[in-house]
Amino acid sequence: MKVTFVGIGAIGLPMALRVKQAGHDVTGVDLSSQARDIAQTSGLSAVGSFDAAPAAEVVIAMVATPAQLASLVDSVVDAVAGQRWLIMSTVGPASVREQGARLRAAGARVVDAPVTGGVARAKTGELVLFASGNHDDIGALRPVLDAMGSVRITGENLGDGQSIKVVNQHLCSVHIVAAAEALSLAGSLGLDPATVLELIEKGAAGSWMLSDRGPRMLGGTDVSVTSAINIFVKDSDLVAAAAEGCGADVPLLAIANARYHQAADSGLGARDDSRVIETWR
Repeated sequence: MKVTFVGIGAIGLPMALRVKQAGHDVTGVDLSSQARDIAQTSGLSAVGSFDAAPAAEVVIAMVATPAQLASLVDSVVDAVAGQRWLIMSTVGPASVREQGARLRAAGARVVDAPVTGGVARAKTGELVLFASGNHDDIGALRPVLDAMGSVRITGENLGDGQSIKVVNQHLCSVHIVAAAEALSLAGSLGLDPATVLELIEKGAAGSWMLSDRGPRMLGGTDVSVTSAINIFVKDSDLVAAAAEGCGADVPLLAIANARYHQAADSGLGARDDSRVIETWR
């Protein structure tokens, strides 16, 4: 398939490369010249605007925010007839329903398929994809979806996948902050946090986030960024908004959300999300 992949940042680029490695003709689109340069070095053709990409059968949207998705749709909605769109960003159910309706009205077929698994699993093609939409549309896109990971069908309505991702990001948000608080507690008790991490991560108190983020929490501010604080500001805000919209009580999410905002406000927004631990210092 001919694929235009919009958003080739830290997680988008390895996803796009997996699609290319599966035999598809992929062009990346990103406003960032740095992202385009990295893509070109990695062997992926990349351009600075949607209009500059070759005509495609499939468009994958991996932008960061609901505003960016709306802006993308604004710029292309007159030229999407006959295309299949995969919205893989974490932008919340309301955003996908609104923009998906606009794309469908313009003649596109749309599937909602946010991902989880992080950069490491994006590189190996082991993401989990929460796909929702028309059954035949999902089926037609399986050659592309399967290149990136394991597809979980979550429903027939646009936004069902995003709703699952909201629950997922609730847990991720809380688990990262819980890991940071626990390792901070270890230090306050006079223990070596690295030793504590090794002792507890495989037991009942362990979590994927503790094992993945814990080692980076023990590093310094300049640890490699795989997911920025600002991403979890955005994602935990989305969870909070979705919870408010349905009247759900999420006090633990509120605490985690406040920590991400505190970290961002202290200048750590572009740093790795593990640096939320610095709000305890």
